[in-house]
Amino acid sequence: MAAFTFVCCECAARYRETEVRYVCPACAVQQQPGGVTRGVLSVEIDELPARWPAARVHDPGALTAFLPVANPVTLPPLRVGGTPLLPVPGLRRLLAMPHLWVKDDTRNPSGSTKDRASLLVVAKAVEYGCGTVATASTGNAASALAAVAAAAGVRAVVFVPASAPPAKLVQMASYGAQVVPVDGSYDDAFELSLTACERFGWYSRNTAYNPFTIEGKKTAAIEIAADLAPDGPQVVIVPTGDGVIVSGIAKGFADLVRCRLLKRAPRLIVVQPEGSPALARALRAGSPSVTPVANAASVADSLVVGTPRNAIMALDRVRASGGAGVTVRDEAILDAVAMLARTTGVFAEPAAAASLAGLLAALDEGLVTRDERVVLMVTGSGLKDVAAASRRVRIPEPVPPDLEAVECLLGETGV
Repeated sequence: MAAFTFVCCECAARYRETEVRYVCPACAVQQQPGGVTRGVLSVEIDELPARWPAARVHDPGALTAFLPVANPVTLPPLRVGGTPLLPVPGLRRLLAMPHLWVKDDTRNPSGSTKDRASLLVVAKAVEYGCGTVATASTGNAASALAAVAAAAGVRAVVFVPASAPPAKLVQMASYGAQVVPVDGSYDDAFELSLTACERFGWYSRNTAYNPFTIEGKKTAAIEIAADLAPDGPQVVIVPTGDGVIVSGIAKGFADLVRCRLLKRAPRLIVVQPEGSPALARALRAGSPSVTPVANAASVADSLVVGTPRNAIMALDRVRASGGAGVTVRDEAILDAVAMLARTTGVFAEPAAAASLAGLLAALDEGLVTRDERVVLMVTGSGLKDVAAASRRVRIPEPVPPDLEAVECLLGETGV
């Protein structure tokens, strides 16, 4: 068993696993409904591995020594993680960046990075004897929980804004989750899910609330570092909503530096839509806290958060990395969906393609240089929001089944 301690990101109080389940009790008394989560806990494992696993880090179970699990048997039988780090030669040539990679997390079972957090949270639910796990989500976390819970034989209850993309709603319902569409925002769904968990005794997977979500997401960083060893990346660009993915990526690199498998952690660049920019705006202004965004909106639905719940930890860890924040227009995000697909073969939803839009913005602002080792986190499949991608493609009208019609079509499209 990997022994560990919970450490509060605000007051640095330390707790044993038996003393607390979600957030720091001392800081949680300052919590305001709908606000930044106070007292988010980080997991500090007592003894991290001093060498890379004998098995490839992409093999099932290879990273359990880096995770706070009592027994690897509790991990649900679903292959999560182990996604490829792609060298993307076409995009490298287009951008004149010879050391650019894409971490393709669209290949996770439910099609998103969120599977990493759900795997560990469900494993802990099994360990604790909890039969129901609930979460609030804009879509991907709910689908991820539904998929992993189905594999583990655990009940999932998911609270999502009714405006979530239909493909995501169908996906989570197909896995057998109890879907609770909320006539309101993600923040409304978050508060409702917490109340329901307290009332019914369910285990909460909510991001910036359950500390194991951050710990699960750190596995992406460990895989990236292993694939680029011994050098490691210099910059990692992360699409950001609540701030949990970027915090998890930071935690993974920090653990590797701590156990001397990585010399230094990379700079982290947060990317947010212009319509939902709370974290990026705080980073750019040098502000110690975020200002909530009223009526946050974007084509990148997974990144739409008025008040980033994990703001305190995310701001601290991005700044500690020497990183920064950028904002991107929705039009740039949609352009990036098409550019990424055409140059790499990776079809990403808008929230995931935002990393490419963010790279272009970071290059323009001088935050990244073209000769650096840069990794784009691509966090979700384009199949989750085909309607958004369709805004950048043209499907030809049907043609008769004869060659002349084909030649005519090819001539019209310039092929």
